[in-house]
Amino acid sequence: MDKEKYLKSMKFEGNGEVFCRVSIVYPVWEKYEKQLKEVKRKYPEIKINVAKNEERRKGNKIKDKWGCLWYYPLDYLDGQVIEHPLENWENLKDYKFPSPDEEIDWKKFEKELKEKKKKGELLSAGVEHGFLFLRLTYLRGFENFMIDVAEENPLLYQLRDKVCDYWFEVVKRYVSYGVEIIYFGDDLGLQNSLPISPTSWRKIIKPAYKKIFSYCRKNNTMVYLHTDGYIVDIIPDLIECGVSILNPQDLVNRIENLEKLAKGKVAIDLDIDRQKITVFGKREEIPQHILKCIKTLGSEKGGLSLIWGVYPGTPVKNIIATVEAMEKYRCYWCS
Repeated sequence: MDKEKYLKSMKFEGNGEVFCRVSIVYPVWEKYEKQLKEVKRKYPEIKINVAKNEERRKGNKIKDKWGCLWYYPLDYLDGQVIEHPLENWENLKDYKFPSPDEEIDWKKFEKELKEKKKKGELLSAGVEHGFLFLRLTYLRGFENFMIDVAEENPLLYQLRDKVCDYWFEVVKRYVSYGVEIIYFGDDLGLQNSLPISPTSWRKIIKPAYKKIFSYCRKNNTMVYLHTDGYIVDIIPDLIECGVSILNPQDLVNRIENLEKLAKGKVAIDLDIDRQKITVFGKREEIPQHILKCIKTLGSEKGGLSLIWGVYPGTPVKNIIATVEAMEKYRCYWCS
């Protein structure tokens, strides 16, 4: 990916090209490797990568730096937290929060960043997926968290501040190194709604987002936010908080809603459907959907990219059809 072209596009200063990426989880790649290697060779402009995290091997149990125990029931797919260190609020008084000093090897990061700069590559950094909203549920357990929200438990706000402070310190370090973009991930939505009310989200989550994201923007660092699920009710809030590039799901939020609430206000890295059309749809429906996404949310100045995650159950013919459609229409807006 050409760094300058990409950044210009995300700042609405581009030529209309839609940058397209495909992330294929390893079980799918392994099943169709020969065909998918040919697809990757045939369409070099579509960035295709294989997602294979060895920590996510079937049956693995791993405790993260926050003390949450993860269990991975399926090979190379996401896991779930099965032990929550703050399930009982009594544990908070003795709980040791992780240190920003140990988030990464900072000397190694600085060295790698210098190498990227020499090569003219995008200077980027990222935080863990589920860095704030989901982290609160991991620490407390989902049901406990929901009760805390309903009761407006002051301890939840204290915990929110502690988690926010941790990431704020990490982000300040990234910014001090001169990164151009920081990737954040936090799944805020369910299939058809937020898990908590928009009002509660604005009370609990928004202040932390605003503190972190606005700091980035004030220091000329772009903010990329991935968030799965329905987020229609809070898209204006996310933009207000300082998101530069929003990565929402398409069908869950509806293309028309994204056009109304986000187009032209924030760059969109659209998460292409992985539940219906690209998995169960007819082959001819896939290019129709890709074209609709690009026609509706793209522009002659850019501001749109596409990303598609490929998971078990997706037929290889549909994978090929989706990549072909991305190649066919990625320059629809090009001047």
